[in-house]
Amino acid sequence: MGKTETPAPWPRQKFEQRLRDKEKYYHIHHPFHVLMNSGKLDKPAIQGWVANRFYYQTSIPVKDAAIMANCRERDVRRQWVQRIIDHDGQEGEDGGIEAWLQLGEAVGMDRNELISEEHVLPGVRFAIDAYYNFARTATWQEAACSSLTELFAPKIHQKRLDNWPQHYTWIDANGYNYFRKRLSEARRDVQHGLDVTLDYFRTRADQERALNILQLKLDILWTMLDAMWMAYIENRPPYYCVKTGNLGSE
Repeated sequence: MGKTETPAPWPRQKFEQRLRDKEKYYHIHHPFHVLMNSGKLDKPAIQGWVANRFYYQTSIPVKDAAIMANCRERDVRRQWVQRIIDHDGQEGEDGGIEAWLQLGEAVGMDRNELISEEHVLPGVRFAIDAYYNFARTATWQEAACSSLTELFAPKIHQKRLDNWPQHYTWIDANGYNYFRKRLSEARRDVQHGLDVTLDYFRTRADQERALNILQLKLDILWTMLDAMWMAYIENRPPYYCVKTGNLGSE
């Protein structure tokens, strides 16, 4: 039997297009997001989404710190650290986490509700923790690749800015600062993460590995909304069918 030929790597432009083609799996297409962007969610569902996504927002800089801890390249760290600053803020400038707390207040929640994580669904927590653990244990280049869902993020932020004010007039307009900030930040971050991915994943096997990593991140975002759909659309949060009360001692 003859040797099986190793497939040639895709040219850089084709590889990039393959990454961009993953947009069809982005959570903007999840039924929960479709309802949200068309004004069909009630207030508790909006609040639930904001509270659950806050756990994601607070996990992002921790994830990025883990990527930096695995990276021995100074120039990469000098660029990547901006992501942490964007979310944590610095003296004289609020970051994305503070902006998300303001969004929570804009939808009628107390910021302590978000900080306490009391509304975070188990499925959402598991998905986000899986993302952090991947970033912590993977190579920094693989973890950087997982950030490429940012390729599709500006579109989702713009849709919120376009649609929410007309559909959810009860939301204070001051709550939209996070989405405005991320429009420019995400575009900047995308180019760096994309350059790392295109430079590092050179063989066809590596390129296919990169596509699988990006799919993993897409799966995580989609799974978060699956959990929220059950809780806020189907009205079946975790243990909804379990009777509560004093079960007594064994």
